[in-house]
Amino acid sequence: LGVRSTRYTLDDLVVSSPQMQDAVTLARQMAAKDINVLIQGETGTGKEIFAQGIHALSSRRNEKFVAVNCAAFPETLIEGMLFGSVKGAFTGSVDKMGLIETANHGTLFLDEVSELPVSFQGKLLRVLQEREVRRVGGKKVIKIDVRIIAATNKNLKQMTLEGLFREDLLYRLDVLNLPLPPLRKRREDIRLLAEHYLIEYKEQFETCADHFTEEAMALLGSYPFMGNIRELRNIVERISVTAQDRAVQVLDVEESL
Repeated sequence: LGVRSTRYTLDDLVVSSPQMQDAVTLARQMAAKDINVLIQGETGTGKEIFAQGIHALSSRRNEKFVAVNCAAFPETLIEGMLFGSVKGAFTGSVDKMGLIETANHGTLFLDEVSELPVSFQGKLLRVLQEREVRRVGGKKVIKIDVRIIAATNKNLKQMTLEGLFREDLLYRLDVLNLPLPPLRKRREDIRLLAEHYLIEYKEQFETCADHFTEEAMALLGSYPFMGNIRELRNIVERISVTAQDRAVQVLDVEESL
C-alpha cells in the first residue's frame, strides 16, 4: 500500500511466449495513451509489474505511482485512506492527505479493485467523473488529475450482473483492457522463468544449482502452476536451497513440488 517509486519496467519481464509478447506490446501502446487501464489476470500473473511498467513509460513517469490493495482495508477505513480526512471527522481522525490526492498528476494503481465495497464504488465513481475529491469531514474541494490503472483476478462483467460491481464504474475503469494469460497456457515461459530465478537465487543465497536437467525441466513444465509465476518462483527458490549439485535433478523437483 502507498507511494512507491516503480521498481519494474516492461523490459524486466521474462517472456518468450507469443501471448506474453503480445501483452507487452499492448502495454507499451497503452502507456503512450493517458487513459485508464484495467489489467485482468489470475493471481500471480504479474499484474502489478505491468502496472508499474505502463507508468514508467507514460507521460506521468516522473510523478508518483501510488498502489492500493483494495482488499486490505474494511469499508470503514477505505474512504479515509483514499480520500483523506480532517481532524475530528471521526474518532481518532487527523488532518491527512488521501492516496488519491497523493497520486495527483501521477498514477493510482487499484489492485484487487473487485473487492471495493459496493457502497463505496459510487463515491469513487463520482471522484473519477468530477476529477475532484473532498476529504472526509472537510468542505474544501481539491482538483485532481490522476491516471487509474486497476487490476482484478475476477470477472467484473459477471459481478455487475450479480450486483456486486457498479456497471458505470466498470466502464470508467475498463477503457483500455489488458488480459494476462495464466502460466499453464504459455508453458514455453516456464523454462525461461525457472532458469532465470534459479540463477537469481544462486547469486542471492550463494547456492550451487545453476541449471536443470532435461528430465527435471520436463517434470516442472508439466506442473499446473495454479499460483502462476508467484508459485513458480516459490518452488524454484525451494529447489535452489535444497539441491545438492549444479544440475537440478528430477528428485529435487519432485521434493519441491
